[in-house]
Amino acid sequence: MSIDVATAAKVAKLARIKVEDDALPALAQEFNAILGFIEQLEEVDVEGVEPMVSVTPMALPRREDVVTDGNQQAKVLANAPDAREGFFSVPKVVE
Repeated sequence: MSIDVATAAKVAKLARIKVEDDALPALAQEFNAILGFIEQLEEVDVEGVEPMVSVTPMALPRREDVVTDGNQQAKVLANAPDAREGFFSVPKVVE
């Protein structure tokens, strides 16, 4: 797959990145280099290789899954523009 200048301009627009017209050929070349590297990775034989999270085998620490209210209601509501009876107060939006 090859990226041309028009496609590079479209990608830049979709990503909301301002790229000058004279920089588009270089951007297209960078995209092509990235796609070339991905094509090289697709050639690697990974048959029988287990997915892994880390290069060293390790177990993640576990904690008991307990639902709490956080015990920080006052701190959370301290930044609220309007709080009443322990809740955020918002303007009515539905008539």
